[in-house]
Amino acid sequence: MYAAAMRVELLLRGVGSLKEKRHVVSSLIAHLDESLRVGVSEVDHQDKWQRCTIGVAAVAPQAHQLDRILVTARKAIERRPGIEILDYAISHLETPD
Repeated sequence: MYAAAMRVELLLRGVGSLKEKRHVVSSLIAHLDESLRVGVSEVDHQDKWQRCTIGVAAVAPQAHQLDRILVTARKAIERRPGIEILDYAISHLETPD
């Protein structure tokens, strides 16, 4: 079993309130969950209108599948209108041999 988490810092362009931000972030989280079956949560910048950090967690039976899932998740975020990725980092969970 292989597991990894990706932390993604986002800029939400055109968002003018926390209510708007919640709508954009909820829509993004639902899209990633439904299309990729990954765990997603907002993990930082909850009080800022145009900033957001999400965590994406995935588990796969093989390492190359896990990498493919996380790359696909990053590309799906990049394709969302009004959302810009500022930074991202991936952490792999070490598994016993």
